Amino acid sequence: MDGVDRVRDAAGRLGLDIDVRRFPEGTRTASEAARAVGCPIGAIVKSLIFAVDDEVVLALVSGANQLDEDLLAMAAGGRRCRRVSAEEVRAATGFPIGGVPPIGLASEVREFMDEDLMTHDLVWAAAGTPHHVFSIAPTALATASGGWVGPLRR
Repeated sequence: MDGVDRVRDAAGRLGLDIDVRRFPEGTRTASEAARAVGCPIGAIVKSLIFAVDDEVVLALVSGANQLDEDLLAMAAGGRRCRRVSAEEVRAATGFPIGGVPPIGLASEVREFMDEDLMTHDLVWAAAGTPHHVFSIAPTALATASGGWVGPLRR
């Protein structure tokens, strides 16, 4: 099963009806995705994998924001936050950087969602590849990702 199919399958298990769209020009970065989709950059969900102490976590951050690593560490109940390598991202999620979705991950990863995403009617998240995204209501995304929503921006 490819990455997009894994995302669709996960959405089905969560009771979500998602419309995955492919953009050949790429959606690897928030600006690329916003251009391709035709939405504000703030409506793009950046899926950022970090390690808080020794736990790998996923931060879902508005494309308009920079992640505050100290806020992520506090939200996760840890002291130190560090970036992880591309290999660690793939090992934890099963997906490549630029295509990490908020659902359908290869392992259980706690997720933390930027409250600024809640200001949009729809947000766009990666769907398993650097060319696929799907739209979702931010309230549904919050529920699907575990329910934590709070301040994460610098």
